Amino acid sequence: MKEQSIELDHIKHIANFSSDYSSFGRDYVFSRLKPGTHPALNYESPWRFNGMTLVLALEGFKSIEVNLEMLEVSPASIISIHPDSIVRMGEIDWSHLEAYVLFMSRDFIRDINLDMNVINASVLMSHHKPVIKLSDKETELVRRYLELLHLNASEDEKSLYVKSIARNLVAALVYQIMEAVSKRKNETEEEPDSHSRSRRVSYVHDFMTLVNRHHGRERSVGFYADKLYISPKYLSLIIKESTGRSAAEWIDEYVILEAKNLLRFSGKNIQQIAYELNFTNQSSFGKYFKHLTGMSPSEFQRS
Repeated sequence: MKEQSIELDHIKHIANFSSDYSSFGRDYVFSRLKPGTHPALNYESPWRFNGMTLVLALEGFKSIEVNLEMLEVSPASIISIHPDSIVRMGEIDWSHLEAYVLFMSRDFIRDINLDMNVINASVLMSHHKPVIKLSDKETELVRRYLELLHLNASEDEKSLYVKSIARNLVAALVYQIMEAVSKRKNETEEEPDSHSRSRRVSYVHDFMTLVNRHHGRERSVGFYADKLYISPKYLSLIIKESTGRSAAEWIDEYVILEAKNLLRFSGKNIQQIAYELNFTNQSSFGKYFKHLTGMSPSEFQRS
């Protein structure tokens, strides 16, 4: 059965069966589902959303299929679904369903200000796991962030600060999820598992650590391959197979996030930022930035 591709505008029909609903322009849609709500559509068909989806599943969510893998969902879990994943709803107890859902457009996600220097590389790499069981405290924190985004969407989207508030709320929410991932990763690593760590997993971990350290100066896959004493072709292969994204895409992700933070918060001009990120000139930086974000550095600063 072929999946249906949907965009943010197509999702707004969710308002028809939401107990609470809000949308913020073309940036995000918020929905709260309470017991007894039920969509008037065939939710069993697979679908693909070109943005990111976060679901705080409190009750009634039993399973979900992401990229052909059926995943169990425990009460009080966060489900993180990356853009263009193929999704199909599994078992749901609609009479007891309680969940918060946040759909975010790809452009909005790209505009989130994440500080790559405080994100543990191995946590970022492992965050492709879609379902994470939360503690009571973590559940309450995530719920409050989502409710603040809902309240923020009720404000005038033309207001000077509303979009910046939304960006920072989502950034805080992402950090909270990464903190939960980090805690579980550390708990797992306390167990003696060195005998089971494959060489390939070590390469992926070391690559992400190197990119975190050197992305401000080095953007070539060859540089990182040399550091790991393997060929660029093999490095690209294992990164793509292990994370679903190429080595070059990970490097670009770090560089663009760093560039966005510098453009928005450093107070430096575009030429200074270009040199700080080791571009030969402002023009080459501008072409690189626009190719990956769809806007020039100056357009991003004004957004």
